[in-house]
Amino acid sequence: MQIYLVGGAVRDALMGLPVQDRDWVVVGATPEQMTALGYTPVGRDFPVFLHPQTHEEFALARTERKTARGYRGFAVQASPEVTLEEDLARRDLTINAIALPLQALPADALTHKTAVDAAAWAAHWVDPYGGAQDIAQRVFRHVTPAFREDPVRILRVARLAARFTDFTVAPDTQQLMQDMVQDGEVDHLVPERVWQELSRGLMGAQPSRQFEVLRACGALKKLLPEVDRLWGVPQSVEHHPEVDTGVHVMMVLDMAARLNAPLPVRFACLGHDLGKGTTPAEVLPRHIGHEERSVRLLRGLGERLRVPNDCKELAAVVAREHGNIHRAATLGAAALLRLLERCDALRQPERFEAVLMACECDARGRLHRDDQPYPQATLLTTALVAAQSVATEVIAAQAQSAGLSGPKIGEAIHQARAQAIEAALSQL
Repeated sequence: MQIYLVGGAVRDALMGLPVQDRDWVVVGATPEQMTALGYTPVGRDFPVFLHPQTHEEFALARTERKTARGYRGFAVQASPEVTLEEDLARRDLTINAIALPLQALPADALTHKTAVDAAAWAAHWVDPYGGAQDIAQRVFRHVTPAFREDPVRILRVARLAARFTDFTVAPDTQQLMQDMVQDGEVDHLVPERVWQELSRGLMGAQPSRQFEVLRACGALKKLLPEVDRLWGVPQSVEHHPEVDTGVHVMMVLDMAARLNAPLPVRFACLGHDLGKGTTPAEVLPRHIGHEERSVRLLRGLGERLRVPNDCKELAAVVAREHGNIHRAATLGAAALLRLLERCDALRQPERFEAVLMACECDARGRLHRDDQPYPQATLLTTALVAAQSVATEVIAAQAQSAGLSGPKIGEAIHQARAQAIEAALSQL
C-alpha cells in the first residue's frame, strides 16, 4: 500500500500558497484493508474513506470509463492493480495531476496538517504529465483527451481562472472545451453543480475571468444566456458610454472582489443589469422597464440554478432599486424613507448594508471611476439610523390618545420618521 498527497494541495504548495484541504490517493489497497485500518467508507460511486483522526479523504486509485452523457456518466474501476499514473491520468488539468509520496512527508503527516515545503521535497514529486512546468508557465492544460468526458471540467477551468488570474488556457484545451460545448456535453450539467462552481468562481480574486473563459468556449450562452446577452448592449450615455453592458458587469464584479464583498453581493452585481439584455419578447415584453426585467430574469435564473435565497433576495432588491439609490442625493426625506421601506431596510438593516455595497460596486465599476467615493451609502445609512431612532411605540400611543387608529397610526409613524430623516440630513 502506498499513499500520496495529490491535487490542489500539491499544486498550491508548488505555487507557494498555503495548503487548505488535502486529498490523498491510496495505491495497492483494497476496501477491506482500509476498513481494517480504521478508515470509514463514505464513497457511493467509488471507494473513498475518511481518516479515523483527521477525517480527510483517502480515495483508492481508480480509472474511469465514459458510459453516458454528463458528469455522472462514468464506470469506475478501483483495484490494487491501478497505478498512480493511471489515477493521475483521469484528472482534469496537469497542474492538478501531481503527487507527493507520504514517505517524503514528516512522520506525523497523516495526523497533522504539515506544511508542504515545495523546495525541500522537489526531488520527490511524481509529475508524469508536466504539471510543474505548466505551473511555471501559468497554463491551464488538460491531462488527456478524456477531459472532454466531464463537462464540469469546463466550469472548473473557469473557476480556477478567477482564482489564478495570471494563468491562460492552453490553445488545445480551449479547442477541446469549444468542441465539448458544440457536442452538447454541457447541456447535461445539473443545476446544483453549476451553482457550486459558479459561486466559487464569483468569490475568486477576479470573477470576470470566470465568465471570460465560459464565454470564449461558448458555455456561457448555454448555461447563463441572460448574462451572455449583455455583451454588445450599450450602456446609457449618461452613465457609462465607453463600454457595453457585459463589460460593465464584469467591471462591477471585479470591484466587488476588490472590496472583498460576500457572495450575495457578488451575485447581485452579476444580475443587476440583466434586464438590459436582448431577451426575446415572448419571454419578457419590451414595454416593462429594465429594472423589472432584471428582477424577472433573476428570478428565473435563481430557480433554474437553485441559487440560495439570501443571494436571490438581495439581487432582486439591487436590480430594482440601484438606480434610485444612485440618485439618493436628489431625493427628499419622504422619498428617501419610501426607498428605505421598499428595500425593507428598517427590518433588515444588515441586508441593506449589503445592498449599498452592491450599489457602490456598480457605481465604481466604470472606466475612470474605480476610486470615486460613494457618498450615497453615507447618506442612506444616516437616513436609516434616523428612521430607526423614532420611538414608534410612543408615536402610536400618542396617535391613539388623539383618537387615531389603524392606517392613521401608521401614517403618524411614517411622518415622524420622515421628519427625523430631514433633521439628520440637515446636519451632514
